[in-house]
Amino acid sequence: MSHRNLFARSALANIPKILTLLDRNPHSPTYGCFDRNFWHYKIIDFPSGMAQEFVLPLALAYDTDLPDNPFYRQPVLRDWVEAGIIYAARSAHKDGSCDDYFPYERASGAAAFSLLACIDSYVLFRLNNSAILQFFSQRADWLASHQESGRLSNHQALITLCLLLLSHLLQTSRWQRAIAQRLELVLSWQSSEGWFQEYEGCDPGYNTMTISCLARIYQLQPDAKLKEALIKAVKLAAHFVHPDGSYGGEYASRNTYNFFPHGFELIGRWMPEALQISDRFLEGLAKGLAPCYADDHIIGHHTWNYLLAWRDFVPQRPTLTTPPQGRLWLKEAKILIERRENTVLYLALNKGGVFKLFRNNQLIISDTQISLQVEIKNKLKNCVAHLVDAYEMTIGDDEITIAGTMGWAKQKQMTPLNLLILRAVMLTFGRFFPNLIRKILQKLLITGKQNAPYYFRRKLCWHSGQWCITDEVYTRSWHNVIYAGIGGDQTSIYVVMSRTFQHNQMQSWFNLTQEVRKLALGEPLKIERCF
Repeated sequence: MSHRNLFARSALANIPKILTLLDRNPHSPTYGCFDRNFWHYKIIDFPSGMAQEFVLPLALAYDTDLPDNPFYRQPVLRDWVEAGIIYAARSAHKDGSCDDYFPYERASGAAAFSLLACIDSYVLFRLNNSAILQFFSQRADWLASHQESGRLSNHQALITLCLLLLSHLLQTSRWQRAIAQRLELVLSWQSSEGWFQEYEGCDPGYNTMTISCLARIYQLQPDAKLKEALIKAVKLAAHFVHPDGSYGGEYASRNTYNFFPHGFELIGRWMPEALQISDRFLEGLAKGLAPCYADDHIIGHHTWNYLLAWRDFVPQRPTLTTPPQGRLWLKEAKILIERRENTVLYLALNKGGVFKLFRNNQLIISDTQISLQVEIKNKLKNCVAHLVDAYEMTIGDDEITIAGTMGWAKQKQMTPLNLLILRAVMLTFGRFFPNLIRKILQKLLITGKQNAPYYFRRKLCWHSGQWCITDEVYTRSWHNVIYAGIGGDQTSIYVVMSRTFQHNQMQSWFNLTQEVRKLALGEPLKIERCF
């Protein structure tokens, strides 16, 4: 099998599920809706606007000429895609915006992802529908004038791409100023190290989505400044393809394993090094090391991006080269990559020393730092050392130390009362200030850190061809610690694309509970391991 076809076959495997999510009944009032929880199960009271993004995987499946593609040139797909675009328009607010997680949210990400999918599908099928074009313009106007809270570079790049594509489709300069402003904003959020800001730092996974959007923008509107930014971003991305072909993980700011290959194929036409990144990821894909994104909400992004990568695949590929030995210290991202002898270490110093360690091109340990389950007033709380913070750190040639205060994990759950309160707020005050509500929820679920009364110190030493890790945790009393351990894939903030399954996560927790129970009052927990 051609490695190129891995992209298409991986994506096409998701199409039956996407069709299951779709209301395909032309006589149904929700014909064209992809939110099965809304139209079929009826367990939510509004449809997610993000779900209408699924029109693009169907449109691309229709256009993917593989011998065993059962969806190739099936006429009914055109009907279902057009119905999906029409439903996106019907379910939108009067200003063109849409909701994703709660009513009147007016979510920029959902509006932009679904608009991009609708525009691309409309063009691919050469549809001719003035009402749809009017909806596109209305949504574009809303996106052009709306600024969401938080720094999400991939959203800003996506909005820029939507406005540019629609400008070409309608032959208008209506959004020219907004395009220039958004693009300038994205470029201003790029670190000198090459990564684009995602909330509190560098996420290599979301970075590849930003690269994909910017690569398409560059294709439509070449610009020297944008080209320079893409070159820096691609060179950095090369470092995050792991030796086994997997990509990203919990050491990133948003804990994702995302890899969006399309941008690397487009950039590879004029920068061959980009194709090496894609090819190294394909090696991991062939070994089953890609993460699973096949849930009802996030199945679309990778499906359409893989199909675009298959479509625009560059036939002539450069020979794969091995990354050089040595250390890459990303001072702004606070991520260190160390290649020594037959090992590769990925270490996040801004996340308390979360790391992945590879030996002979295989993952031998993923470590997301010490976690404590603590009983406080008859309630269990989770205390972790992996939340983003400005920790104390020393970086020597053979010894690295990270120390600081542990924090309480963000484990806020919805209850019937919480949902009733959120609905009441959004149906009254909140509908007029959705960005304020979003900002509050981001603070509760994603950003910031509440310190806990536990102090940790992690030391990594290179000795005799191996990494030795010493962990210490200090506190006044251990009496209310119920459970202690170290997990390989633990995260404690809410991110849509995180907590997906990836084969390397089949690693048991390192249980430290018995060690904690042996400790006297004020005695530190100390664990030593060598790999």
